[in-house]
Amino acid sequence: MPTRTLIPPHGGGQLINRIADPERAQVLRERAERLPKITLSHKQFCDLEMIAIGAFSPLNGFAKQKDFDSICETMHLADPIKPPEARRRKFQKPRYPVWPIPITLAVDDEIEATLERRGQAALFHQDGTLLAVMDTADIYEHDKEKMCKSVFGTEDPEHPGVKAVQEEGNWLVGGAIHVITVTPEREPGEQFTEHRLAPAQTREEFEKRGWSTIAAFQTRNPIHRAHEYLTKCALEMCDGLLIHPLVGETKPGDIPADVRMKCYEVLIDNYYVKERTMLSVMPAAMRYAGPREAVLHALVRQNYGVSHFIVGRDHAGVGDYYGTYDAQNIFDEFHRGEIFITPLKFEHSFFCKKTGQMGSAKTTPSDPSDRVFLSGTKVREMLANGERPPAEFSRPEVADVLIEWATSQVETANA
Repeated sequence: MPTRTLIPPHGGGQLINRIADPERAQVLRERAERLPKITLSHKQFCDLEMIAIGAFSPLNGFAKQKDFDSICETMHLADPIKPPEARRRKFQKPRYPVWPIPITLAVDDEIEATLERRGQAALFHQDGTLLAVMDTADIYEHDKEKMCKSVFGTEDPEHPGVKAVQEEGNWLVGGAIHVITVTPEREPGEQFTEHRLAPAQTREEFEKRGWSTIAAFQTRNPIHRAHEYLTKCALEMCDGLLIHPLVGETKPGDIPADVRMKCYEVLIDNYYVKERTMLSVMPAAMRYAGPREAVLHALVRQNYGVSHFIVGRDHAGVGDYYGTYDAQNIFDEFHRGEIFITPLKFEHSFFCKKTGQMGSAKTTPSDPSDRVFLSGTKVREMLANGERPPAEFSRPEVADVLIEWATSQVETANA
């Protein structure tokens, strides 16, 4: 029987690794002492880690202007993939990798004045940790209007992604990064070290488990009953399930990552087949870019070795900026062979009071009055009001974790 292999990484079949070996790292530390200094925002640090570990393959650094423009205008990188010699054909057309959101490094006027084009800069975490040396290959004006219109589809400052861009510096610095560490000198409990697996590590674990088809579930919320239903439907099709929560920067009001991790752990312990389920974190920042971010999340999961990606209702959306299924429909805009990972497009799921189980309009012929629709937003509202999420919303073990957290928030506020 032929050996089944994992899906190749996005954009050419090789994971990027920008983390220097110890000898090279020491050279970079010495060089950094003489270079201009850039202190990264939380989002920029998340992006640096994602580039460094290969999660953003084929990127090797922050976007230069030609990539910024190409991504905004076409959702593709500016340079084509160079196939290996064995695959080259005389009349083979160049293929430009899909990439939906520019990964940028913005700086203010004061920092820009210290930088040189085709020079280098030292990148620091906010706690003072030296993280990397960057090639300042390109320095250009931050076209915030272009970024917001193309990526978010709006310039409304109430949109959290637009607000973040508008508050950034007026200059963008592009170039490759040479990373010394992605572990700042902070409390180790914030790192989720046990579950913080790089793409090369998740691929190794999938192979060890004998999985070749893996479904990934992206979440920035605790998993409620509708999420559980989607993940188990996907698991029926694949060898394994990767629950892959985003633990980088999120917007105010989202439930903290450590609380969410407790929810995932108690849910897996009680309601999933452990031999078929993996939990690992993704250290990315949320952009709330809806359809474009759904594509980014899918390509990143491909780099982690995932073959199928769950795209539910209003993936990566916020407010009413995007249509209910825009994040699914965007995948139809790409040609065959541009995106190898398979999007699993699920209908809006609900708890059916008539059947006493989860379902969707495809599977449950019930009256609309019997349907209880669930959402992370609704759960957060109930917790804020001191209400316990009902069994139709959350498993009791998950509800216990959330209530404990919500109670501690109230006690802290009243102290």
